[in-house]
Amino acid sequence: MTDVASQGPARSEADRAVLTNRQGHPVYDNQNQRTVGARGPATLENYQFLEKISHFDRERIPERVVHARGVTAYGVFEADGTVGDEPIATYTRAKLFSEKGKQTDLAIRFSTVAGGRDSSEMARDPRGFAVKFYTEDGNWDLVGNNLGVFFIRDAIKFPDFIHSQKPDPVTFEANVAERAFDFFSQTPEALHMVSLVFSPVACRRPTGTCRASA
Repeated sequence: MTDVASQGPARSEADRAVLTNRQGHPVYDNQNQRTVGARGPATLENYQFLEKISHFDRERIPERVVHARGVTAYGVFEADGTVGDEPIATYTRAKLFSEKGKQTDLAIRFSTVAGGRDSSEMARDPRGFAVKFYTEDGNWDLVGNNLGVFFIRDAIKFPDFIHSQKPDPVTFEANVAERAFDFFSQTPEALHMVSLVFSPVACRRPTGTCRASA
């Protein structure tokens, strides 16, 4: 029998590590979900359940659908505490900006966009970035591309756009003329972004070389 007293003082609730969700907020219960009555069906309003099952469903995906190839750097963001001659509190209540010298841990990831993790860095492709601030109130994510516009204006078109950029899942051929330009020809708002991607702006390399994606 183990002598409990010999193991030292019991840990209090305050000393225990806190389980957090992907936004950094504490999870109070991810073992029980709400039902309609004692024996009724489960409701789909429980955020912890939805997040937990969505992570589980995606555990075996080999790579990201987009931005699969990238590199991450870790560091800190140090606030200046002002905007010009005014205190930052005039414009925001966000704590990470609140006072001069305040530091917040962060991670920054730079990536290509359409290609897989084995794609070439020389492909004509926008470059993406993502910044994750690990704030005291939870994680704050910012994402963007290096070009000032985007291919679509309505998010419902995003899966269609990405499918037009990916290789055929059966032949693994890109078929740019048949897939990508078929989408572009029917999506007039994409013209501005297409013009930028196929200009030197989308492929600034030290050597000045760039090739069109196969």
